[in-house]
Amino acid sequence: MRSQVWCLVGWCLVSLVWLAPAWSQALDPARARREEAAGIDWYDLKKLPVEGRGWSETAAFYDRLPAKAETLVRKDVWNLSRHSAGLCVRFTTASPAIHCRWTVTSTNLAMPHMPATGVSGVDLYVKHQGTWRWLACGFPREQTNQAALVSGLPAEEREYLLYLPLYNGVSEVELGVARGATVAAAPGYGTGKEKPIVFYGTSITQGGCASRPGMVHTAILQRRLGRPVINLGFSGNGRMEAELGRLLAELDPAVYVLDCLPNINAGEVRERTEPLVKILRDAHPQTPILLVEDRSYSDSFLVESKRTRNVESRKELRGAFERLQQAGVPGLHYLAGEHLLGADNEGTVDSSHPTDLGFVRQADAFEAALRPILGLPADRR
Repeated sequence: MRSQVWCLVGWCLVSLVWLAPAWSQALDPARARREEAAGIDWYDLKKLPVEGRGWSETAAFYDRLPAKAETLVRKDVWNLSRHSAGLCVRFTTASPAIHCRWTVTSTNLAMPHMPATGVSGVDLYVKHQGTWRWLACGFPREQTNQAALVSGLPAEEREYLLYLPLYNGVSEVELGVARGATVAAAPGYGTGKEKPIVFYGTSITQGGCASRPGMVHTAILQRRLGRPVINLGFSGNGRMEAELGRLLAELDPAVYVLDCLPNINAGEVRERTEPLVKILRDAHPQTPILLVEDRSYSDSFLVESKRTRNVESRKELRGAFERLQQAGVPGLHYLAGEHLLGADNEGTVDSSHPTDLGFVRQADAFEAALRPILGLPADRR
């Protein structure tokens, strides 16, 4: 009996720590870095609950994989895991102005097919009349940037959401508010919505080529579904590897979304899908797993080699899904890829990576698949 009591006490303590962000008080103004001339109080973003971090034992605070992963995964995966894709902070303040200062880890602020605002910028949303609305984007011009994201706001308490860069790492991020204004962690997502949706995938999952961090489909889904999201997209390196599977198994999500087909060929889909699913299922017997086909290349209606790649990869994923079902593996779901980007081939930059339009369409398709899995009504409106 005594051991049961202590187990209950221990569970409660762990729960209190885990849920603490939902109850946290305003940040202490005495700990702000005051910039007297500008009338700004600067707060280290790490003082707020940073969402999208699956592990706390990281080599650097804004990494997406734990420190131990450096010796477990390929170098390319490790390097990409140090990008801050999907990391964000929800906070409340009545400040009439919001500033941000951030330092990125790479001097490469943009890519030929993706703007600096998406690669290295920050993105601010506000909850207005119960709905998340875009408010401002911080433009990166060098490694350390400071931006007055918005000013002239009525001094009323509001909830904000700040997204960090998609294709660059960050070493330091500070949130600036008017001198004397309070900043606090936003309320939690609510009972039954605490567990995150975990996405494992490719450059598309990571956010290529969104114009700003809030436009990748994983971020859109976070706002629409009202749940935390962990983005484990690795550009060119979402390959259904067992090493990643074992790391994914350490998490406890509401659902796993596996979206790796753009980075692997049909033979690799056949070889790797079932072992990856079994790793996750052994660790989490009931957690839903959504298998996602690759999007159709936008030029595949004319380029036969791309059309063939889509067809063959999908055939192998469907086959693996059916074999797993026949073997009695529970909780599996499937999302077809043909219409992920729409039917008019206007949704990509380069026939592969979505534009903002493509990401909105992809979010629509994922939302329709995820709502019944999460027990949510089909119509979000």
